[in-house]
Amino acid sequence: MLGERIKQARIGAGLSLRGLAEKTGNYITAQVIQKYERGKSVPGSDVIIKLAEALGVKVEYFFRPDSIHVSLSAPAYRKRASMSAKSQLAIQAKVKEQIEKQLEIESLFPADRFKRVSIHDMKERHIKKMEDVERLAEALRNVWSLGLDPIENLAEVLEDRGTMIILLDGEDAFDGLSCWANENIPVIVSKKGLPGDRQRSNLAHELGHLVMNVSPNIDEEKAAKRFSGAFLVPADNVYRELGKQRNNLDLIELNFLKKKYGMSMQQWIYRAKDLGVISDSRATQLFRTFRTNNWHRTEPGYIVQEEMPQRYRMLVLQAVSEGLISPVRAAEFLDEPYNKFRKDMMIGFEEAHT
Repeated sequence: MLGERIKQARIGAGLSLRGLAEKTGNYITAQVIQKYERGKSVPGSDVIIKLAEALGVKVEYFFRPDSIHVSLSAPAYRKRASMSAKSQLAIQAKVKEQIEKQLEIESLFPADRFKRVSIHDMKERHIKKMEDVERLAEALRNVWSLGLDPIENLAEVLEDRGTMIILLDGEDAFDGLSCWANENIPVIVSKKGLPGDRQRSNLAHELGHLVMNVSPNIDEEKAAKRFSGAFLVPADNVYRELGKQRNNLDLIELNFLKKKYGMSMQQWIYRAKDLGVISDSRATQLFRTFRTNNWHRTEPGYIVQEEMPQRYRMLVLQAVSEGLISPVRAAEFLDEPYNKFRKDMMIGFEEAHT
């Protein structure tokens, strides 16, 4: 298990065996590191400290309980062609580490508290044509009792229904990832620091990958893009807000709708085009306006705030409150210096009693 941890941390850091050896100042050779990873040799405490420093992890990382094991299946990346296979493996390693930490915290509480909402049990998940995407998005909203109202906090909705949300610092070529952990835990990963509307679009897009069973004749990326808009703003809402046929859309109304639904103006244009509210040519003209003004990267008007997953942090705080872990251990789980963790806890306590 120790060898697997060393390898996972090395891949997560994007290092080769030789690269890791160099990061230790050649205190450890590449050949010896390979022996550690294969379980043919066991590092001493001095070597473990060196490896932790070189890999940017805490020593405790190497000694996480053997009972916590994570496998990832069906990873679907939202990425550009420039993203290397090495970068993809590094992201998967970081995702596995975060899932392991959350499962370790969950293991401290009664198991029945963390029942997963099974997406696999949903009927009619098969997508044979794009219209099926609209139906499926509304069906999932019904299963999750969301109605047709705007979703105030999408990350919270997903976490409350058993999905793990992970935000990662990533390169420009990476936007998001969806996969299953241990075959039954839905996981959605999004790039950290995105505008809130783009982040919400990513979360809904990755949810589409998890929930859809797409026929070979359908482009799954296009279907996931359609699902994202349909889940955030169902067709009936689009017709109610825009009408069923329009000659044009105004930036002022698009900005208002962006604020109301937390969905970008450009995604609203896509929704109007997909549902036939505006013509393809009018949508093309609108997109051209956005590109001409460089609004396709940073939209004007209302700024939707990034949503921060809270479930994992709340579980760590509850574990401290229940005496299941120490504040020092909690800071380690959250990758924060103990003094910062303690200060944040005091600020939170003072705000709660103000």
